[in-house]
Amino acid sequence: MILLALFAPLIAPYPPIGMNIPSMLKSPSADHLFGTDEFGRDVLSRVIFGARISLRVGLSVAITTGILGIGVGLFAGYFRRLDNPIMRFLDAMMAIPSLLLALAIVSIVGPSEGTAVAALTITYTPRTARVIRGAVLSIKEQYYVESATALGAGTLRIMIQHILVNCIGPVIVQQSFIFAYAVLAEAMLSFLGVGPPPPAPSWGNIISEARGSMRIAPWIMFFPGIAISITVLGINMLGDGLRDVLDPKSRVQGR
Repeated sequence: MILLALFAPLIAPYPPIGMNIPSMLKSPSADHLFGTDEFGRDVLSRVIFGARISLRVGLSVAITTGILGIGVGLFAGYFRRLDNPIMRFLDAMMAIPSLLLALAIVSIVGPSEGTAVAALTITYTPRTARVIRGAVLSIKEQYYVESATALGAGTLRIMIQHILVNCIGPVIVQQSFIFAYAVLAEAMLSFLGVGPPPPAPSWGNIISEARGSMRIAPWIMFFPGIAISITVLGINMLGDGLRDVLDPKSRVQGR
């Protein structure tokens, strides 16, 4: 999917938003492998270009939640006075269903790709922060951190050089799952009409536009649905693999 997104203009056989009324609602064939939609647009081309939007949103959310989550989790785990108020606030945010919170934010601000990224970042940052905070609580009790403190190392140096460096493994694993969550959430937001606005060929938009012709042209909804499933499954499998490599204890406990 990443290669499809990167080389979409070279791979896609037709423009993603080019209408061709004489070819409307054609079933999959040699000319249109995934068929066409109600405007005669090639579904394969729209699915390929849709990968760009979905993966771009997913990657953006993974990066931004990683940066914010590391900062919040690091401070919460290292400074005891900050831990309780920060974690209670994060618990309150996590008590709200993720999609509902993102939907509320996008509805207030207005639908766009940037708004979707911001809303999902706010929604998923608490998850990353909790993971980092747990890792920090464990790492700061290690002997090398206590030794650095006894030798007079500054707080910032200890947090970055001794604690943050050892949190990289959990961060990478967590953000791979956030990536998958964000791809699926973006599709849901677009399906509900509050994601990147049409005619942007996001997977959620394609499925949403196909609702009216689902009975006579099921392929319009089927292929982007398969693309979402394969992408989310692939990213989750990558996350499981990274967890086994970077955290051998989890693999042993799972047996």
